[in-house]
This record gives sequence, structure tokens and C-alpha cells, in this order.
Amino acid sequence: MPNFHERPISAQDGTRLYVRDYGDPLSASFPLLCLAGISRNSKDYDALAQRHAHIRRVVCPDYRGRGRSDWDKDWRNYAPPVTLGDILQVIAALDLGSVVLVGTSFGGLLAMALNALKPGTIAGLVLNDIGPAVGSGSGGIMERIGRDHPQPDLATAAVYLRTQFPHLSYRTDAEWLDFAERTYRQGEDGVWHHDWDPNIARAFLAGDSGGMDLWGLFQGFARTPTLVVRGGISDLLTADALAQMVAAKPDLITVTVPGVGHTPHLAEPEVQGVLDDFLDRF
Repeated sequence: MPNFHERPISAQDGTRLYVRDYGDPLSASFPLLCLAGISRNSKDYDALAQRHAHIRRVVCPDYRGRGRSDWDKDWRNYAPPVTLGDILQVIAALDLGSVVLVGTSFGGLLAMALNALKPGTIAGLVLNDIGPAVGSGSGGIMERIGRDHPQPDLATAAVYLRTQFPHLSYRTDAEWLDFAERTYRQGEDGVWHHDWDPNIARAFLAGDSGGMDLWGLFQGFARTPTLVVRGGISDLLTADALAQMVAAKPDLITVTVPGVGHTPHLAEPEVQGVLDDFLDRF
């Protein structure tokens, strides 16, 4: 049996959103809200959730069009403003109040916008390989998520992912197989497909980013305890960009994973202790 509750939540337009809800909702510790990458889902945070669910509630939503949330018939609804509305709906439906937020890549950008829309919601912030200056590596992401790459089985999918993403920090066959299970889902045709709607890319290629001033949004965290995790060879959050973030927020806590690109999975030895210590403050 899973050690989390499955919470179906209805977005304002009726889209069904799937949420994994770990831990005790009545815990005195701040809830942990985990926002995944642009095409990723709640499974990516399972290890982190299990490490902390004994002391706090951990909520991991699937955005619309990802994981077990409904796919939208109108690709325009994959634009960030709609996703932000969905997150606000999850926060309200689960009565989360103030949270510590972990945002990976796109999830970190959503966190910065959320802080502006609903001040006081984010008591602490973890940005995983993302910041207000987005590097050139973002260019290839849309091409990758905009096309399905079906695989006959999970083992083959794991081999494919290993060749496509050698910069990730997975090392063993078991780790790559787990990554494949979090990336693919078996379709009715018996073939394994990406666990997201490829039309997500259309909303971003159309240019509807919600007009976010990322540096302005980042400045909204001037008094918020913040940890930034960076992959040492990431081209999405560069070393120069991280240095600019530290200059803008001198109390920023940072940790870099050598030799790893976009994105660290947050269980690396360099990260885990720093991250756990940071979360324990709340």
C-alpha cells in the first residue's frame, strides 16, 4: 500500500488535478509543497517526501497534462498563469496555509510568481537548478517534451534515457529504471509513452509566459530563507547567474553538485544533508 493519500482536486475549470499527500496534516511543522519540472510529476519527489513525512505534511501535485492529472483539450491552458491558478486551488483545497516550497526548474519559476500573487504563503524556499536568470539550456527543453518517444518496455526506456541524459547523477541500473518509471506510463496500446501531454510545449512556444519579471519576483524573497541547489555543469542555472543571486541576496544558501547538469534529483550526498538541515528549520 502507498504511504500517501491520493487527493483528486478540481481546478476552477473542472480539470481534475492529482495530488500525493504524505504525512500528518495536523503536524506542527510547516507543510512542504513540492513543484516539479515542466513535464515532470509528483513521483519525482517521493524519496524527499518519505524522508520528511514523519515530521511534516508533504504535498506533491501533478500539473494538468502531467502524471495522473487530466490532460487539457485546449493546449493554451498549459500556460503558466493557468498552472498558477491550479496551484492556488490545491493550496486552498488542502488548507495548507504557509508552506516551505521546493521548486525544481519550472516549479521554481512558479514559486517565484506564487510569492507575488499570494504574499506570505512561502515561509521558506528551495530552488532546484533555477533562478531569475535562465540560461541557454532552456532552448532544447521544448523540443524534447513536444515529441513522444515511445518505448516497448521500461528496461528499454531506461537505456534510452541513459543515453539522452548522461549529465544526470543516476549511476546504477536500478536508479535509471526508477527514473524511467517516473518518466513513462504504459498506454492502452501496450507501449510506454512519456507521462505528459506533448502539447505542453505548444503553450510555451506560443510565448505566453504570463509576463513574469523574474528578477523582480526573486527580490520578493529578500526576507525569506532560501536555498539554491545547482548542478555543476547546468546550462540552465549558470555559475555566473548563481553569483548574481548571491549578490542580490547575501544570506542565500547554496550547494553545487559537481559534474551534474540540469537537474539534480536532491538525494545526492552533496545535497541531502544541506537540504534536510534547511527543511528542519521549519
